[in-house]
Amino acid sequence: MDILQVLLDLFASYGYLAVFLVLLLCGFGLPIPEDVTLVAGGIISGLGYTDVHTMFAVGMAGVLIGDGIMFTIGRVFGDRVLQFRPIARILTKERFEAVQEKFSKYGNWVLFVARFLPGLRSPIFLTAGMTRRIPYWRFLLLDGFAALISVPVWVYLGHFGASNIDQLMVWVHRGQYGILAVLALLGLVLGGLWYWRKRKA
Repeated sequence: MDILQVLLDLFASYGYLAVFLVLLLCGFGLPIPEDVTLVAGGIISGLGYTDVHTMFAVGMAGVLIGDGIMFTIGRVFGDRVLQFRPIARILTKERFEAVQEKFSKYGNWVLFVARFLPGLRSPIFLTAGMTRRIPYWRFLLLDGFAALISVPVWVYLGHFGASNIDQLMVWVHRGQYGILAVLALLGLVLGGLWYWRKRKA
């Protein structure tokens, strides 16, 4: 609740710009939960500070531009990006190896799943850019498709639950568990397909 209250105070004072900038920084690896940021944007809309539909558009712009910048940095600079200390802290050797393993196992669908993996989102997008095997349009398509699922859920949930924040946070936690369950199921399906293709080959 502490980080939520800080975000609510910030967003109520500075509106759309503050929401956009925080989401942009989330894309750069800032340790603020993206879902809580979007929920906070929805709450201030529910309280009358902003329009919820505009907030949805701002949320989409913030997450997609932030993700796109990380992908572009990896694509432009390649392995040299690891010499930049802030990037090296995000994309550690262990994370890089873990991301490479996921790409080899699940293919480009990792870009879709990354939207729901806060700790691995930035490393995955950086690595995808560094490989230079994925065209920008495909990255934008997969990431945008995932954002069209997550962003409206959190923004409109915050909007409709603005009058009872305690109950809202219960819904948020349930939503987080629900998303994890869906991702686990998706992982099982993709893993099964990968295993079937491997056996067939």
